[in-house]
Amino acid sequence: MEEKKVWVVTVNMGYGHQRTAYPLDKIAFGEIIKANSYQGIPEKDKRIWETTRKFYEFISKFKRIPLIGNFVFNLYDKFQKIPAFYPERDLSKPILSLKKIFSLIRKGWGKDLILKLKNKPFPLIATFFTSAFMAESFSYPQDIFCVICDADVSRSWVSLNPKESKIKYFAPNTWVRERLRLYGVREENIFLTGYPLPLENIGTEKMETAKMDLGKRILNLDVKGKYQKRYKPLIEKYVGELPQESDHPLTILFSIGGAGAQKKIAFRFVRSLSKSIKEGKLRVILSAGIRKEVRDYFLKQIRRNKLENCLGKNIEIICEEKIKDYFRKFNQKLRETDILWTKPSELSFYSGLGLPIIIAPSIGSQEDLNRKWLLRIGAGILQENPRYANQWLFDYLESGRFAEAAMRGFISIEKLGTYNIMKIVSN
Repeated sequence: MEEKKVWVVTVNMGYGHQRTAYPLDKIAFGEIIKANSYQGIPEKDKRIWETTRKFYEFISKFKRIPLIGNFVFNLYDKFQKIPAFYPERDLSKPILSLKKIFSLIRKGWGKDLILKLKNKPFPLIATFFTSAFMAESFSYPQDIFCVICDADVSRSWVSLNPKESKIKYFAPNTWVRERLRLYGVREENIFLTGYPLPLENIGTEKMETAKMDLGKRILNLDVKGKYQKRYKPLIEKYVGELPQESDHPLTILFSIGGAGAQKKIAFRFVRSLSKSIKEGKLRVILSAGIRKEVRDYFLKQIRRNKLENCLGKNIEIICEEKIKDYFRKFNQKLRETDILWTKPSELSFYSGLGLPIIIAPSIGSQEDLNRKWLLRIGAGILQENPRYANQWLFDYLESGRFAEAAMRGFISIEKLGTYNIMKIVSN
C-alpha cells in the first residue's frame, strides 16, 4: 500500500504485541496506537489495562521464588491454558476469562478509543485480541483484522460468538489456522499469512537481505564445514553461493523479555563464555529493551566479572528510551547476529530469518507451545546448563548443529508475512 490508510492498534504490555505491530508501521495511518496508553485515554479504561499489565509482570517475576513461585504461577497459568488439539472437536464454547473481558467491554471499556478511530474509519489491524473485540462491540464500520503472534492460540483470542463475528485473523502458521477453525472462526475469516517479520531484515519479496545475512551466518555456525559439505545443494537452492568469509565474529544476541525475568540466566552464559569474549573469539549483544534497570544490572555484572575492557567491543548492550528505537536497533543488530538466545516468545518466528534459537526456559503454557513448535521444525535448540556454555556451545558449532537449525528455520517458516498482510489489507 502506497498510501497510509490503516489503523494499527497494539498494547504496551511486554514487547510481544508491539514487536508484532512494528513492521506494519509502514502502512499505518500516523503512529501505531497503544490501546492502553493513547493520548486522552479515560482514567477508568487506563486503570483496567494497568491492573492487567502489573499483575502479569508480578506473576512473571514471582515465578522465580523457589517452591511457592512455581505453584502460584501454575495456578494462574491454568486459566489461560490452551487445550490439547487432539482429538479434534468443537472448542467454540467461551472460557471464563473471555466472558470477563466482554463484561468490561459492555460497561464501556474501549468505547472512547473506537469512537476516536471512527472519525477516520480505515481498516483496523490489532495485534491484541481485546482491541479487536472492542472495535466489533462498538460497531466499527470498517474491516477488523487481528494478528496472532504465537505458534498456537488460546480460546481467548476468538469472540464469544465466532460464527457471527466479522473479525478476520492473520495466522502465522497452519497450526493456528486449524486451531481457529476448532474455535468456530469461519473459513473466510482466516488468512494464512505468516508472522510479520521486519522488512529491514527481509529486503524485497525476493528476500535478498535475509539470504545475504544467512550466507555469512552459516560460515560462523559451521566452523568445521561439515554441514556445508553435506548439504551444499540445499544451501545453494535456498541461499545461493556463500561468501568467502563472514564480515563479523561469532555473535550471540541475548534477548530479555519485557518483565526482565531472564537477566540472571543471560549473565550465567556470559560468565561461562568470558574467556572466549576476552580473546575476541565471541561477541555478545545483551538486549535490555527499554528497561534501564536491566541495563544497569548488566553493567554491574560486567564490572563484577572484570569484563569492562570488552564493553563496546565484544560486549554490547542494547537499551533505548523509546520502544520504536529499540526495535529498530534490535533488528539492525540481528543482521550481525549468528545465534539468538531467547525464551520462546514471539521471537520464535524470527528463526524464519535463518537465526538458530537457543531456547531459554518458557514462562507459561503459551510459550511451552512455542517451544514445542520450534523443536518440531528443528529451528531451536534447548539450552543446556548455562554454567557450561563454554563447552556445549562450541561442541554444537563444530558439529554443524546450529547451521542445521538456521537452515531449517529459514526453509520451514513463512518469511513474507508483512508483505502478505499488506496485500490482503490493500485488497
